[in-house]
Amino acid sequence: MKNVILFASGNGSNAERIMHYFKGREGYNVSAVFTNNAKAGVIQKSEAYNVPVIVFNWEDMANGTLLKKVKNTTPDIIVLAGFLWKFPGDIIKEYPDRVINIHPALLPKYGGKGMYGMNVHAAVYNNKEKESGITIHYVNDNYDEGNIIFQQTVAVDECISPEEVALKVLQLEHEYFPVIIERLLSNKSD
Repeated sequence: MKNVILFASGNGSNAERIMHYFKGREGYNVSAVFTNNAKAGVIQKSEAYNVPVIVFNWEDMANGTLLKKVKNTTPDIIVLAGFLWKFPGDIIKEYPDRVINIHPALLPKYGGKGMYGMNVHAAVYNNKEKESGITIHYVNDNYDEGNIIFQQTVAVDECISPEEVALKVLQLEHEYFPVIIERLLSNKSD
């Protein structure tokens, strides 16, 4: 059984899509959702899929408690699905090349600290980009600088708002993120 754990901070649409994708899929299990937000929408979504939720705070990250809780879930892959804090270095070190993130733009453009959510889409829109897309990448100690695993583009030159850019990119996220997770897990030996 390949265990997937998710980290999310907000509504959790990508987390929900991933849980839905792997539900009933033989050999795969979303074993936990971690969130730094006790009021996050992802909590209800996780409960609907009977996936345990672990809420944590800064102190848990700083004192190693979070790493212990992650180890208890025996993850084969750790997926950041809308997680807004800088990911802890001790977990990255413990699970090299097993922590991945999705970014709502074509890195290296529009990446780095502060470039998340509508900030990214507004920048893409305001710069009149012809295309945007998604980047799935490994997580390292720097925001959005890990090795790129997968990118997919979408035309945004006819979009009339950053919100329209966001909708087009979100469709890509939902379509490709679970598939790439499964591909990565199927390439890892037991």
